[in-house]
Amino acid sequence: MRNFYKIMFWISVALTVLAIIFIAIFGLQYGIDFKGGSVIELVFEAARPTATELEHAVSAVSEVTNVSVNLAGDKDAIVRLNDISEPAHQAILQQVAEKFGQVIEKRFDSIGPTIGSELRRKSITSIIILLLAVTFYIAFVFRKLSRVLSPWAVSLSAIAALIHDILIPTGIFAWLGHYYGIEVTAVFVAAALTILGYSLSDSVVVFDRVRENVLRLGHKDNFGELVHKSIMQTLVRSLNTTFATLLSLVSIYFFGGESIKYFALALILGIFCGAYSSFFVAAPILVWLSRKKKS
Repeated sequence: MRNFYKIMFWISVALTVLAIIFIAIFGLQYGIDFKGGSVIELVFEAARPTATELEHAVSAVSEVTNVSVNLAGDKDAIVRLNDISEPAHQAILQQVAEKFGQVIEKRFDSIGPTIGSELRRKSITSIIILLLAVTFYIAFVFRKLSRVLSPWAVSLSAIAALIHDILIPTGIFAWLGHYYGIEVTAVFVAAALTILGYSLSDSVVVFDRVRENVLRLGHKDNFGELVHKSIMQTLVRSLNTTFATLLSLVSIYFFGGESIKYFALALILGIFCGAYSSFFVAAPILVWLSRKKKS
């Protein structure tokens, strides 16, 4: 069983390193939330044009650059472009209506590059603050484990699992952005914070059972076996909760609409990673740190 934990731990490490490589090579395809720009969501009452036809029509308007079009559903189209003025916005609607017939505008958002840069900085700051808060929270809650190992070691184990759960979805989105043009927006940040909370909850469940077993059994010399026993005691509960959550998220991904599709995808990836990181990332690091303390 010890070898199984080692194998799964190093597989997790390999996946994390691969995600970091994707991020370093491809980078993230930032949406208008972070780099500034405009997005127009249109509904065509007549036959919807192809993405290329719509892109050419929008590009013909002066002031417009960097146009990309994504089709959604049977009649919808989402147009992303540079930050534009209101006259250019109205000119786009007129141009599209003249070429393709009656069109309804469902949404128009425009964000300047300065605001986008500030939002990106605040998003990174919020994640860092959350990780620091988690570090101190877990160290305080699990201070009674000091007879076996430092409560800061418990925090480190949890943070390692959280970083794993965030880096892998981020790496996958970097890959998707490079090959399929999928953008990282403020919705992804909301998903990342949700993943952190969910993953932390999963790790705390395991650590809390470890604490209970330490206080009740006091197995100082067989801490690895005690952690394994704690995992087995919480395994069914964690898997059932994760499975039920993933069912809901898969339904949202396929039937929830274009606006929340990639929010659901990020959650699916992060929660799936969180389902095993508590067992195969946080727990092995916890056992390793306990042995380092003894030595």
